[in-house]
Amino acid sequence: MRHSLWGMLLAVPLTASGQGKEAKAPKPTVAAVKPAPGAPGVNWEGQVLRATGAGAPDLKASNPGQARLGAERTARQAAIQGLLERAGRIHISAGRTVADELTREDVRERVEAAIGGYKVVGRRFFSDSGVEIDVELPLAAITAALLSPPSADPAIVLNGAGAKKYTGLVVDARGLGVQPVLAPRLVDDSGKALYGAAALAREHRAATGVAAWFQSLDAAKKAALVGDKPLVVKATGSKGSDLVLASEDAKALAEVNTRFLAEGRVVIVTQ
Repeated sequence: MRHSLWGMLLAVPLTASGQGKEAKAPKPTVAAVKPAPGAPGVNWEGQVLRATGAGAPDLKASNPGQARLGAERTARQAAIQGLLERAGRIHISAGRTVADELTREDVRERVEAAIGGYKVVGRRFFSDSGVEIDVELPLAAITAALLSPPSADPAIVLNGAGAKKYTGLVVDARGLGVQPVLAPRLVDDSGKALYGAAALAREHRAATGVAAWFQSLDAAKKAALVGDKPLVVKATGSKGSDLVLASEDAKALAEVNTRFLAEGRVVIVTQ
């Protein structure tokens, strides 16, 4: 009975007179933290996963303060569950999702631990003591959890010789119909890996994703991730989630100092 009463209160907030007025949704009364920009889901450009959780006030609470605390607790739990559910739908590579890996207990434990590092980026308090919370998590945290221990794939040797001519890499994959994934690879014509998760330095695995994904080439070239002097290369084909670089670009990449790849300074353009 009490549960039903709370449902009625949330659906139709009481007015001063309680009669003869159009029902209105509860309005936020306090903005303790500025709401996060963007909708819940994956932001591939910013490399973050976002979720929103809502909590209804506890009718059994002895005062509004306790009711709000209970609502915030519920909202946090809902937001965490939202992160886990949305993470499960993300593709690690072509035909392989995070949910596929979560069937393994050890992987699920690591991913859940990673999600526990979420950051609250927005709160909204409502007049009925309900609460909404926005949270976000770097995609790199999920990638690191999935690829820990490090992949058995052969290590990718980067060229650390010579002057640091470039600050990042922009891969033009327009027209190939590729979709964003957590662990893309760049390969040459023979299939040799030139870049991928195995190239990331240990200290960057949990802080930087394998690549950001943009829909605009101009925006990609200006992305802070790749710095002010990015090397732009062209992908001529794809094999699953592997992007095949043009032979000249693959050669150019091998000949320059590519230590920036160890920091995940890569952007892939899809449109």
